[in-house]
Amino acid sequence: MTEISIQNDRLVDLFTTLCSINSPPRQERAVVEYVKGFLRGLGLELREDNAAEIVGGDANNLIATLPANITGAPKIFFSAHFDTVEPNPNLKIIVQDGVIKTDGTSILGADDKAGMSAILEAVRIVVENNLPHGQIQLLLTVCEEIGLQGARALDLSLVDSDFGFVYDTGPPVGTVITQTPTHDTMRVRLIGKPAHAGVEPEKGINAIQMAAHAISQMKLGRIDAETTANIGSIHGGQATNVVCPEVVIMAEARSLNPDKVNAQVAHMTQLFEQAAQQFGGQAMIEIDRHYEGYTLTENDLPVQAVRRALHRLGMDAPMRPTGGGSDANVFIARGLPCCVVGTAHQKIHTHEEFVLIDDLAKSVDLTLAIIREVAEMR
Repeated sequence: MTEISIQNDRLVDLFTTLCSINSPPRQERAVVEYVKGFLRGLGLELREDNAAEIVGGDANNLIATLPANITGAPKIFFSAHFDTVEPNPNLKIIVQDGVIKTDGTSILGADDKAGMSAILEAVRIVVENNLPHGQIQLLLTVCEEIGLQGARALDLSLVDSDFGFVYDTGPPVGTVITQTPTHDTMRVRLIGKPAHAGVEPEKGINAIQMAAHAISQMKLGRIDAETTANIGSIHGGQATNVVCPEVVIMAEARSLNPDKVNAQVAHMTQLFEQAAQQFGGQAMIEIDRHYEGYTLTENDLPVQAVRRALHRLGMDAPMRPTGGGSDANVFIARGLPCCVVGTAHQKIHTHEEFVLIDDLAKSVDLTLAIIREVAEMR
């Protein structure tokens, strides 16, 4: 494969254009249309599924296919997500001294538009230079930030890939996530009984007091090296003169060990139920397996391809676990082998988010090197 020099100005323009299109979850249509136009201009075959109907949004997942120009190579996919963690309609981008950031009043949206721009630019270079490649699909999803909903809704009948790469974690560029937790969420309704707080409080059952009693005994935060748990929100109550009749609590538990997730959720459930019984109320608990964890090794094909590509580029090939999840959790659980690859975004989900231009270019170089490695697997 001919060595290609990345056009940084063109890459920065692509990245900042993507970031400038406001695309919070369920409102990704504008950026989807932009990317469709970009890929249509490169001659890719475009398909959409019916994710919008499933997730209640205005856009579907986009599945784009670049047919192979060589025979015998594995079929691969690259994936990134369209949505950002919060809206940024008044985004002001600053490009200075090799850094791309905002003015501090909003997120940049580099999660995951840094990953997406690296994938799109690499595909553009492959097409423009007629570089040898097997079939490449792009699985570009919606609603990742609100529970990996787009990946869950992805129509697998549109996917024709042997394995792939999800560009959705931070630097160093090329980091491979080899282990992720299993993640459960909990919705807890504690139901008490209203009464006038000044006239006859003894006739009421205070749901806030039930919640406080349970949570005060609960193991939370860092449970051990593999396990975490959190109470994320509590909502309830009407007025100071009413004994609170109901609260709704949102909580979660995660662990690299699925048995420990089950044990932590059982522990939390037991304390909520015991508190309800002790105070004479009720506990109604819904538990959802948000996503399944996975463990990869250096022998898995996606990991091999990334590490060989990094070595080809003279870069380190770090592997690490993470406490978070991504579309890869859903893809792997649904039978699509893949690994998460580190990209250029830093301080994500904050107004201090930034990207180094050199890291963006490295992400493109890595993508091209992966395509080359896979092409040589014939």
